[in-house]
Amino acid sequence: MNPQTQQPSQDERATFTTMEASTAEDWMVISSHFVPYASKLPDRVLAHLSLLEGDCGGFAVDRLTHSLQTATLAHRDGRDEEYVVCALLHDIGDTLGTYNHADIAGAILRPFVSPENFFMVEKHGIFQGYYFFHHLGLDRNVRDKFRDHPWFARTAQFCSKYDGPAFDPKAETLPLQYFEPMVRRVLAAPRESLYVAKNAK
Repeated sequence: MNPQTQQPSQDERATFTTMEASTAEDWMVISSHFVPYASKLPDRVLAHLSLLEGDCGGFAVDRLTHSLQTATLAHRDGRDEEYVVCALLHDIGDTLGTYNHADIAGAILRPFVSPENFFMVEKHGIFQGYYFFHHLGLDRNVRDKFRDHPWFARTAQFCSKYDGPAFDPKAETLPLQYFEPMVRRVLAAPRESLYVAKNAK
């Protein structure tokens, strides 16, 4: 979809009632609304991340604190901005993806991050299971199906160094406001999207 410089009128609408009947003119109208809406994605992501506050789920810290601690550990360890944002958002799917939270986080981040960071976020739930699945009667070594994958070590390290230790009520926890500029920069423009022509980047 092509960027439009002017803010579209909310009264301006496409005229079709079925996709098959849509016209190029309709899609010009829709495209003019898409860019301003897409530009507010960081706001929506940050607001949704804030929903994790206050819900401990039995853990020693609430879900937002865990996310902030994970990002803090990665940041203090010198990880680049994209990696830190992945660390911050890795559990954002907890609210709507209770049974597949890592898939939700991966889907949000996929257009904006490298393939290795996407793999790390999408698979972190499986890799984190190494530390507790056996307590639930599950196979802690399920991550071994990815043993030969080039990003196995990266994902295992994410869990062992950042995600796994981030449940400490006394640990340093930088506030969400600290990470907000990073989130806005990383989510500013997609590297790849079904809805953005390659020659439009």
